[in-house]
Amino acid sequence: MTWKDKLGETRNGLRTLNGAISNTTQAFNAMGKTVKEGGTLDFKTKEFIALGISIAVRCEPCISLHVEALIKAGATREELGDVLAMSIQMGGGPAMMYAAKALECYDELTA
Repeated sequence: MTWKDKLGETRNGLRTLNGAISNTTQAFNAMGKTVKEGGTLDFKTKEFIALGISIAVRCEPCISLHVEALIKAGATREELGDVLAMSIQMGGGPAMMYAAKALECYDELTA
């Protein structure tokens, strides 16, 4: 399955979840918007943090969504590499496996 397919599958699942518990998902989305738009760090930096956490907690759907957001924010492969390296340093071998997935996702979505 391609990363584009995984993104589509993730979005479909989120739409289904939204239909079942719309109050909760709308509140979560509002919090995300507030967090990403406010504060002193820029959007791209916050997305890099989210990607690092996604790698640490081993959430493939999260990785794909945050990599996609980073591409839209203009993140370079080199910047992504710095975040992946830091994620590996903090998370060890398991983080390395998911960092590889994040790089694969970035490469596919930017091809």
